[in-house]
Amino acid sequence: REVKAVRLIKVGAAALNQTPIAWGENLDNIVRVIELAKGQGVEVLCLPELCISGYGVQDFFHSTGVLEEALASLVERIVPICEGIIVSVGLPMYWQGALYNCTCVVADREIQGFYAKQNLAGDGVHYEPRWFKSWPSGFVGEVAVAGAKYPIGDIYFEIDEIVIGIEICEDAWVAKRPGRHLAAVGADIILNPSASHFAFGKHEVRRDLVSEGSRVFGVSYLYSNLLGNEAGRIIYDGDCMIATLGKIVAEGQRFSLNPVELTTAIIDIEATRMARAKLYAFKPEAAARMVKVCDGRIKLGRDIVSGLDPRTPLAKATTKYDEFIAAITLGLFDYLRKSKLKGFVISLSGGADSSSVAMLVWLMVRRAVNELGVEGTFARLGWMRGMNAAAIANNDLLNKVLTCVFQGTKFSSKETRQSAATLASAIGAQFISWDIDALVGDVERNVGSALTIDLNSSGEDWALSRENVQARVRSPGVWMVANLSGKILLVCSNRSEAAVGYATMDGDTSGCINPIGGVSKHFLLEWLMWMEKREDLPAEVRDALCLVNSLKPSAELRAGQRDEDDLMPYDVLDKIEQLAVEKKLCPVDILRLLSEEFSEERVEKLGEWIEKFFRLWARNQWKRERFAICFHVDDYSLDPKTACRFPVLSGSFAKELEALRSEIKRLSCEK
Repeated sequence: REVKAVRLIKVGAAALNQTPIAWGENLDNIVRVIELAKGQGVEVLCLPELCISGYGVQDFFHSTGVLEEALASLVERIVPICEGIIVSVGLPMYWQGALYNCTCVVADREIQGFYAKQNLAGDGVHYEPRWFKSWPSGFVGEVAVAGAKYPIGDIYFEIDEIVIGIEICEDAWVAKRPGRHLAAVGADIILNPSASHFAFGKHEVRRDLVSEGSRVFGVSYLYSNLLGNEAGRIIYDGDCMIATLGKIVAEGQRFSLNPVELTTAIIDIEATRMARAKLYAFKPEAAARMVKVCDGRIKLGRDIVSGLDPRTPLAKATTKYDEFIAAITLGLFDYLRKSKLKGFVISLSGGADSSSVAMLVWLMVRRAVNELGVEGTFARLGWMRGMNAAAIANNDLLNKVLTCVFQGTKFSSKETRQSAATLASAIGAQFISWDIDALVGDVERNVGSALTIDLNSSGEDWALSRENVQARVRSPGVWMVANLSGKILLVCSNRSEAAVGYATMDGDTSGCINPIGGVSKHFLLEWLMWMEKREDLPAEVRDALCLVNSLKPSAELRAGQRDEDDLMPYDVLDKIEQLAVEKKLCPVDILRLLSEEFSEERVEKLGEWIEKFFRLWARNQWKRERFAICFHVDDYSLDPKTACRFPVLSGSFAKELEALRSEIKRLSCEK
């Protein structure tokens, strides 16, 4: 290779809002971003992992029709428009009896080959080994596509004397990542097409991964990601980054409501080569794995005259609360858009959980109009076209999108009724209210008569059954409101309640999706306090939140009920849950870790709370199996279908809790 003073290349990383097996929509997004990149002079473009089919296809990856359609989409729609540009695009590929997660590199309307993922994501919410096989490092095969044969496997590409390598998502998160080999064989650019779900704080981890990868390997590193609520549970933040020699030079907009986002930068190939020369010696024996495109049709870096690209400023730092709003509003917006329904219904009690959900819907609508404008919102939510712009400008949109239903009983306090009505009014939601005492009475009389028992008898304790009836009687009416209005019924139940089963099945758990099921009650209480203090919110909304925040958490199913009296302080529950579920610590270890934070007289109480948590956790797995879909936004989740599996029937930690009691006695004696 000839050594030059400078060789500038314009590169791009794209975020795409895809949907599993939504072939037309997915292809439209891919075509749109390729044309956008070409229009901006991008020469190398990285698209996300499995973006043709969608990442969340799950067991239907094993459908022959899905594989055939993905490949046909590549050959018939994508390859023909890649004139004068190099594009990497993800799809599933079948080869010799197994399925692989692949990225195809297309250069100037010709397929060059398929890199196959070597390290599969199989923890947390990811389940790739169920569908795909890991490609063995150093091995290359050959696959037939549309009458021609192409290399598949552990390959990299030389195009116009520039070497391009690939790491697919998890490939970059392992200790022995492919980037080490790519740097050793002289890679100039590494592409990382990803489907990396959002979690609190994950952006900074990715940022370090990308910047350090570019520094250690002496390359320019392009990281692309999916965007939006792709398949129902997981939210992708569209985090796209470009780094050179340890420095992030461009970051895309995260949590965008647009279908595509393009991040671009201009990189200097010769600068990375000089830096890499100090780190690695080229290994010519590895050249058999290189796909060399030598027909001269692609010429890179010929028209770039400046190293500046003002289109992609670095992303601004955000707080955890900001990320929470951005992620959940994006998740709700996409769920509404993809389900093609007309809005949301909430059983609004006036308490923290349901008020949080109502606020999140309000923030979703507010954000959509602010970011997309009226016409842009119309374009993304087609069913809204029957509403005029004036209605949106007058804040009537939320009234159409959100219906809040308050269903009171004799145990509902004046304060909660006022809190619910005030919040609904402040955010402009439709508010409906009725009492359910008569319905509860009918159920109790019918059951009491059928079983010939007196539910008011002082000799028996029927309290829990009667509390559950109140919660369940609320379900049919609010479901009917949702059905008649063509809306989505939202569940307002937090992760803390799911952990200990503090919810009535078929009552307050009724609904389609749960926006707050991935965060703890402690987090929600703190978030609501933070929201109340935001000066950029209307005064009437902050006043309404003040009412919400003044209430002690209560299900109000009996006189004087307080949730923390039934369970434990929410901050303690949060800590125990994290150590037990995320860290998988046993009761004794949790007691030892947390006991230092408690005074002598509270150590025994702490032990009682830990025992209560484990008993309730083991007892209520059947409830978690039936909970509504919830959004994953934290490092861990309790969703048994995608994240946290636990047996419905178990030994209920009997031996572990016996050891806990012994440890409590020992600690009490020492103190």
